[in-house]
Amino acid sequence: MKHLFLLLLAFLLGGCATTQSPRPDHSALLADALFKPPTDKITAEDLFKVSPAMKEYLRSQDFRRLSAMRGGALGLIDALYSRDQLQLAYDTTATRTAAETFESKSGNCLSLVIMTAAFARELGLVPTFQAVLTGDTWTRSGELYLSAMHVNMLVGRRAPKVNEIDERGGQLVVDFLPPDQVKGYATRRIDQNMVVAMYLNNRAAEALTENRIDDAYWWARKAVTGQPDYAPALNTLGVVYQRRGQPALAERAYQMALAQDPHSDATMYNLAPLLAQLGRHAESQAIAARVSAIRKVPPFHYYLSGIEAMQRADYALARDMFRKEVERAPYYDEFHYWLGMAQLRLGEAGAARAQFALALENSTTDGSRSKYSAKLRHMKATASGKL
Repeated sequence: MKHLFLLLLAFLLGGCATTQSPRPDHSALLADALFKPPTDKITAEDLFKVSPAMKEYLRSQDFRRLSAMRGGALGLIDALYSRDQLQLAYDTTATRTAAETFESKSGNCLSLVIMTAAFARELGLVPTFQAVLTGDTWTRSGELYLSAMHVNMLVGRRAPKVNEIDERGGQLVVDFLPPDQVKGYATRRIDQNMVVAMYLNNRAAEALTENRIDDAYWWARKAVTGQPDYAPALNTLGVVYQRRGQPALAERAYQMALAQDPHSDATMYNLAPLLAQLGRHAESQAIAARVSAIRKVPPFHYYLSGIEAMQRADYALARDMFRKEVERAPYYDEFHYWLGMAQLRLGEAGAARAQFALALENSTTDGSRSKYSAKLRHMKATASGKL
């Protein structure tokens, strides 16, 4: 397989190892000499820092009015996320610190959770982070396939007791996904150190998507040295080494990741072809068998088949393939868009328009929203004879 798989969280980064393995020794894993100094400032020290502008907002008349009306955690959430207040935009393009998210008025779920936690602490509230065990959700950026998990948070006047996750215990669940996407899923508490590792790993993955290999290394390095048993960061480091043409170091990182999370299909998807490249075919086949037992159909399998069918002008087959991906991932915008494209080629304009609308509804970046909006406007103009 030519694609590389990252454990990146598009909604919010997470990792759920099922075993307690010894923390790995990174002395033989890091290779600083292979990489140029970073262009980014590689730090998470200011991740939860409340900026002067944030403090000024907390002193504003609007915030104080809402806080007085609703009180406590509800007042904070209403103030931050009401349509007539900050008007924050959900955008998965970049992961930001609390202050950066407030300044830009946009961010992915990790950024929004970090900013909310910073505000909560400034108000004397206690944030508690949770991994939401929804199973992996896959997205892609070029040749990188990104495995996403989700995290939400509790906010209250005190830390919650074990298994206390609702308002009856004084805790408010704060989640940035629609309720129907996360309803009924189990959660697992995570500490702030894990959230920091998630942030660092997200920054590494974002650098990789922009082909900034050197910066990606330093972000991943910071993540694995700060949280040595965090499997997603080890996997990301393996991808960095593979991109830099260092298969031995890449394998070492992947093996360490699997030692921490033996069920990581993303890591196995990376390791199996790497072992084959190194001529270790029996080991490669064994890893491939393991990952096949976990996930019968690889991520984006039907999507890639659909794209190939579109290139051959076999639009009926393409439609069927994209439908299968939509069934597997109904909230992923790109699958809806390509299903609409196949239906449009088949003359199914009404069905195509519905898929483009769903793509727009589920889009998570300004660029994709502009693309889908333009497509819908074009179809509307064509139907009304304005072109």
